[in-house]
Amino acid sequence: MRQNTKTGTDRVTIAQVAREAGVSKTSVSRYLGGEFDALSVRLRDQIGKTIARLGYQPSQMARGLKGGRTRLIGMLVADILNPYSVAVLHGAEAACQKYGYTLMLCNTGNDEEREKQSLAALHSYSVEGLLFNTQGRNVTPLKELGQAAFPVVLLDRRIEGCDFDLVGLDNVKAAQLATRHLLAQGYTDIALVVQPLYGVSSRQGRQAGFLQAMSERSDCHGETLEVHIDQPGHTATVLREFFERRSGSGGRVAILAGNGMVSLQIALALQSMKLGFPDDVGLLCFDELSWSPLVGSGISTIEQPTYEIGFTAIERLLVRINGERSVRMEILLDGRLISRGSSVSVAGSEDMALSSRVAQKMRKAAATAAAGIAA
Repeated sequence: MRQNTKTGTDRVTIAQVAREAGVSKTSVSRYLGGEFDALSVRLRDQIGKTIARLGYQPSQMARGLKGGRTRLIGMLVADILNPYSVAVLHGAEAACQKYGYTLMLCNTGNDEEREKQSLAALHSYSVEGLLFNTQGRNVTPLKELGQAAFPVVLLDRRIEGCDFDLVGLDNVKAAQLATRHLLAQGYTDIALVVQPLYGVSSRQGRQAGFLQAMSERSDCHGETLEVHIDQPGHTATVLREFFERRSGSGGRVAILAGNGMVSLQIALALQSMKLGFPDDVGLLCFDELSWSPLVGSGISTIEQPTYEIGFTAIERLLVRINGERSVRMEILLDGRLISRGSSVSVAGSEDMALSSRVAQKMRKAAATAAAGIAA
């Protein structure tokens, strides 16, 4: 039996596989193309074992050029650490399995250069279409794809000047639902806490819905707070400043978290300030996370239909891959309010100037910390 040794630049060819297996190149091509009915069981077994032994990896580009179809779909996400991305991926993978496609995932890490590199990498594999959750800043490469009429479906984030279909949450409507819930529970001083708004239409949509709902109540106050969750302590600092500004308002304070990653930072910040919900501050978060029901009396959430978003996006992309050239379409799905203890109304004597109580607790925590440093 021959031993295959490869250097970093060597690549096993289909001719080598055929020679080692003692079969024709046509038989190997049929095996790789899934034409198993044209091969005997013995040949299939022989070819499969040879491919495994040699470590042969077929060139997806070459197969695509030869057959015209690679049945590969690319998916670029801005941040794979975001639970939203993972949940949407689950639905997209299920749709690809159903329709006989393979999904290739690239994480851009919210970085423009990595986004460009990932696009180039996916093109090298001749993907037939692309799902894209963009970082939202330099969108020139995407506009070039649009000019080339390459099939693209956007996930949740619009791109101005690109006629791509979009599938995502109805962010305006969902933010209105969340804000009106907090207002109905008696909260009068509400902060929408989001990552930077610039270039990210989903965050901008949530802010628009929040402000629209707040405008319905002239006796209430709403603010948008932008936070950088990659900067340790920044979320806590921004919240502390908000609580201090509203300490004399005599109203009830609540926080609306813009996504799951922000929710975690808010929960940690409140814990560090010895503040609880709903006694000290109300809390409602976008994204239903596995730990949402487990913290305190449970965190109220807006649950996104993430599986449906991923599945529907693939179905829409396949329509484009198969030649539909109709006008751009947006498919916006509804979120679902899950009300738990973090946003319930505090009745009777508890319904007092909670913002003042928050300020008192914060001053006490700050004094304790200062004493520890002095010691």
